[in-house]
Amino acid sequence: MFSGIVEECATLVAMVKEQENVHFTFRCSFVGELKIDQSVSHNGVCLTVVSLTDDTYTVTAMKETLDRSNLGLLQIGDEVNVERSMLMNGRLDGHIVQGHVDQTATCTDVQDAEGSYYFTFRYAFDKEMARRGYMTVDKGSVTVNGVSLTVCNPTDDTFQVAIIPYTYEHTNFHAIRVGSVVNIEFDIIGKYISRMIQYQ
Repeated sequence: MFSGIVEECATLVAMVKEQENVHFTFRCSFVGELKIDQSVSHNGVCLTVVSLTDDTYTVTAMKETLDRSNLGLLQIGDEVNVERSMLMNGRLDGHIVQGHVDQTATCTDVQDAEGSYYFTFRYAFDKEMARRGYMTVDKGSVTVNGVSLTVCNPTDDTFQVAIIPYTYEHTNFHAIRVGSVVNIEFDIIGKYISRMIQYQ
């Protein structure tokens, strides 16, 4: 489980395809604190550390993960937002993030808000999935590339998020342009409420 508060950007330094799996090797500042079997969020995708060197770690993504997320689009040198699993003895600064990406969305607009930015994303809308909580609501929570954010101006298939300079500079939002594909995870609380309503 994660909070959506990104620790830093890790750099992809190698990737190896093995049958339907891809092994991704990243470099970041906290490699020395990692252990085999630990969970790390990569652009919002929870992956398990499978090997370590002095300055890199490797995780493996299976076909389902590659199909559902933007990890299959990564190239050597790309930055991903990383967060280690949440400690249960601290403050929840973001929101409850499972690290289970629901689908991807595409950036359709970036607006300069005199220092901050408004990003607009479009995702494939499915009415049945929306009834089960796979949607955004105004002022609700959404995770974009692993970043916990507040929804603005949602429609059936789009939403905006406001990005302050700190978030822009310390996550890979600085690399998102119109046409960029991002991972989104809808709010788990909304999914549970939607599911319970169906049984009333």
